[in-house]
Parts: sequence; C-alpha cells; structure tokens
Amino acid sequence: MATADQRSAANDVWLPIPPDEIEGLPGGLHYVHWDAGPDYPADPERCVFYAVPYMKDTAVSLRPLSRMSRVRVVQTLTAGVDNMLPGLERMPSGAQLCNARGLHDASTAELALTLILAALRDIPGFVRGQDAGEWREGFQPALADKSVLIVGYGSIGSAIEDRLTPFECARVARVARTARDTVRGPVHPLSDLSALLPDADVVVLATPLTETTRGLVGTDFLARMKDGALLVNIARGQIVDTKALLAELDSGRLRAALDVTDPEPLPPEHPLWHAPGVLITPHVGGPSSAFLPRAKRLLRDQLTLFAAGEPLRNVVTTAD
Repeated sequence: MATADQRSAANDVWLPIPPDEIEGLPGGLHYVHWDAGPDYPADPERCVFYAVPYMKDTAVSLRPLSRMSRVRVVQTLTAGVDNMLPGLERMPSGAQLCNARGLHDASTAELALTLILAALRDIPGFVRGQDAGEWREGFQPALADKSVLIVGYGSIGSAIEDRLTPFECARVARVARTARDTVRGPVHPLSDLSALLPDADVVVLATPLTETTRGLVGTDFLARMKDGALLVNIARGQIVDTKALLAELDSGRLRAALDVTDPEPLPPEHPLWHAPGVLITPHVGGPSSAFLPRAKRLLRDQLTLFAAGEPLRNVVTTAD
C-alpha cells in the first residue's frame, strides 16, 4: 500500500517561492520549488499545479509544459498572460490558465502615479540639474485640474483612479473592452476612444495585450491627443506603435512616460532613449516590496480552492 507521502508525490505543485515560506498551504499535495533553474525539482509528469516563475525568460517558463501531461492549473504571477498563451497547445485538455489579477494593483498603480507626477513636474530635469550642480528653477504643470483618461479599466485601472482621487483632477474618464457603470461613473467602450482622447491631458494605458489592443496607440490615436498631452504606458509595449510615438515626441507635440517599450528590453542605441519629453523606467511596475506578500496570498488562496475541488479565481482560458 502506498504511503501518504507517495500518494501526495503523485500530485506535485511547482512553486517559484519556497513552500516553507508560504503559510497556510493546504495538505494533500506535494510542494516543490522551481524558479526556472536548469534542473527540474521533480518529474514534470507528476505536476498538477504549475505556478510560473516570475519575470523569467518565456522560453524557460514554457519548457516544462510539454512534459506536464497531468497539469490541471497553470498559474501566472502576472496580470497579463500573453507570454504563456503559446503554451496552451502543450497543456492537456481541460487545464486552466489563471492570471494574477489583483496581485500587482498596488505596486503598478503607485508607479503609474509616480510617472505622471514625475513627468508633469519634470523631475528628470531636476535630477539632471542636481547631477550638474545647477539650480534649475521653473514653472511646471500640476496634476490638479487635469483631465485623465484611463484606457483599460480593470483592477489596475481602478487602483490608479484610487490614487488619483486626492489630486483634484478635473475629471477621470474610463475605457474598457465593454461599457458598464461603476460607483465612480461610467466605463466607456473602446469604440468611444476617439471622442474621449481630445479632452485628455493625461492618457494612461493599463489594458491587457490582446489582438484588439496590439498597436492600438498608433498614428490615428496619437493624432487625436491634445497638444502637450502626456501618454503613460504601464501595460505592454506592443500596445504602442513606437515609430508613431517617436514622431510625436520628436515634434514636441506630445510627452510620454513609459514603463514598457517595444522592443523590450530597449537596446542602448534605440532613439526612444533620447527622444525629447520621454521618461522611461525598465518595466518595474510589478517588482516591488508589495509583490512577495501578495504573491504568497494568491498562491495559498488558489491552492486552497484547488485542493478542495472548488472553482479557481482568475481563470483566463481553458485548454481544448
């Protein structure tokens, strides 16, 4: 007769965080730690729940999937799952791909607000002045009394509005894939973007990368933005047509604050680095001290549901 350890070893859970660092994991499962190292911690064929390593090379994260013939859940630690979609064909029928909706809300919304304020108040210019030992006085625009448009009003978009509330914005407009009402006001469909863009002083991109949103911010989108407006991208670089954005930046008509770019990482010689009116951070919306405690809670909660046979949260799609 098989021992309890042998039975649980047939139900492996692969975690990118050491299991002994996550309090409250349910019993009846066998936990192993794998964070994209060269060697697997166990036979992939025994894995039933695969939590994908965070911010690791996509090819490495996808590699074990072809051998995970019993996997039932693939859980990312990112809100977007575009990097894991190529792995769907490797997953057995009925396996679920779940995202980390809510995990990065606080950290990414903080960075969005940081980018808005830093770009409007020209903090990069003051830092350059400090580096040069120069006292650079100047009159800069405030966020107060500005109109902000959030494109992609999911949990991160809502968290961004939470943090905008104390800054006395003139108005906040919201856009998502489909229209709906919220306690704060209406969420407009994507089809309303053309009408909303000319009024926005700040346009924040927080939408997932899909076939609909890929290249969404192109020549026509940018042309609809008002002179002097600020484009903030904390979503995915491929949502923006880089060539079209460079043309607007070089003309001085628009400004941008970008946590994500296309291509990414941005090559050292790329003209976007030195375009006028642009502030760039290297895709750091999620990685902060807020990540680890929220990642642990997400994994614990999902695994508790999984062990109990209850429906999981944040299911994006199911393999055919």
